[in-house]
Amino acid sequence: MLLTIRSLTKTFPGTKALDDVDFDLEAGEVHALLGENGAGKSTLIKCLTGAFARDAGEIVLNGRQVSPRSTSEAQELGIGTVYQEVNLLPNLTVAQNLTFGREPTRFGLVDGRAQRRLAEEMLEGYGLDIDVTRDLSAYSVAVRQIIAIARAVALSGKVLILDEPTASLDAREVETLFDVVRGLRERGLGIVFVSHFLDQVFALTDRVTVLRNGRKVTTERTADLDRVRLIEHMLGHALEDEVVGHAKVHKSVTRPELLRFETFGRRGHIEPFDLTVGKGEVIGLAGLLGSGRTESAELMFGVERAQTGAARDADGPIDLGSPRAAIAAGFGFAPEERKEDGIIAELSIRENIVLALQARSGWARPIPRAEQLRLANDYIQRLDIRTSGPEKAIGDLSGGNQQKVVLARWLAMNPRFLILDEPTRGIDVGAHAEILRLIQQVTRDGMSILVISSELDELIAVSDRVIVVRDRRHVAELTGAEIDTDAIVRAIAAPGREEVA
Repeated sequence: MLLTIRSLTKTFPGTKALDDVDFDLEAGEVHALLGENGAGKSTLIKCLTGAFARDAGEIVLNGRQVSPRSTSEAQELGIGTVYQEVNLLPNLTVAQNLTFGREPTRFGLVDGRAQRRLAEEMLEGYGLDIDVTRDLSAYSVAVRQIIAIARAVALSGKVLILDEPTASLDAREVETLFDVVRGLRERGLGIVFVSHFLDQVFALTDRVTVLRNGRKVTTERTADLDRVRLIEHMLGHALEDEVVGHAKVHKSVTRPELLRFETFGRRGHIEPFDLTVGKGEVIGLAGLLGSGRTESAELMFGVERAQTGAARDADGPIDLGSPRAAIAAGFGFAPEERKEDGIIAELSIRENIVLALQARSGWARPIPRAEQLRLANDYIQRLDIRTSGPEKAIGDLSGGNQQKVVLARWLAMNPRFLILDEPTRGIDVGAHAEILRLIQQVTRDGMSILVISSELDELIAVSDRVIVVRDRRHVAELTGAEIDTDAIVRAIAAPGREEVA
């Protein structure tokens, strides 16, 4: 066995990111590492490459126990990584990137001819016929990925980790990259392949390991694994009884139309889709990580500008060219990455709650402090936000209470359409159930909501309709009695590229 990981454990304050995880990799194997956000994939990779120090467990490489303390030390041991965002320097030449840190010299200066020859030798066997004296920025993302792989293999040469390498590539570029990976497998490298594209996993890999919530779920040969079982391993079915107890009775209900998105899309982001939103309706968006769920939400909120189609309401076209325009149109968006995109940790609860309302009214017309305090205290009480007061820094709250503050921000604005991306991720059971009850309450008052969630039971519990997204495309729509776990999993797993029903 080339690489063996046993009982790997890593804990951060408030969460166990890896819990007694085993993983092994053979020489001449492509091994997929799969799981949703928070599964532990990135933490495992960072422990393996020396970016994180593990709390427990062992890593054995070529029969020798290793403990890399940095990424450079991991490279010296033979472990290299290539990420989706190529970590090379676009303003340097291809040759300079390939030889960076080990440039050939002559009389104390870089020997340009020798550097060029070394770079060309490093690219031999990768199918690239390029001028290594040109800047890296002159080449496509796919070519940069191959150059990054060539550098990583030259520096390491035993284990290669490919972390979402195809996310920005088209089909032809993906196949070119796969040819390179297959060639490396034949040379005896062990390759860890992280991807959210299941078609690619089945096309390229020899074995699959699935992580969920920091624990290993299974390792199986790819040829012995079917899509539905793989997706069930990744998503799981466990959900608190409290959530199931508040599930909807799914009936097909005709609602007044609030919004309509027509052929709404952006190249490389999400393919054009049609979607109507009824007044007071909850629409669930289901799919695997990277399927296009968040990309759909970002387009509807103006984080990314649509290149095709339009959004309309009863009064005509709606400007969604920016988040500011979306807020002005009565839209709200609670993003998935709460700590990075949802809160300003240094500001108080009061300041975080009034942000959207202040943005809509304009910074030249500040909301009076007394009104800010009234709003903050009102939502602290309504949402049961556990805090000593409205002036407490939001960064000092628990994850569940931070999420309630983000929701309070948008409820204070009273949007007509609210997008919630993973609204219950990383919060405790009590807050989880309270947020789901809140969704049901505000829709009874007429607000329309789009909910994105990896928890299928949660999505089923609150949704009137479920849209399934796969490979950056809306592929199925489930209504009424069609809304159940099996139907969603089948739609996610189905091969081919059918249109939304």
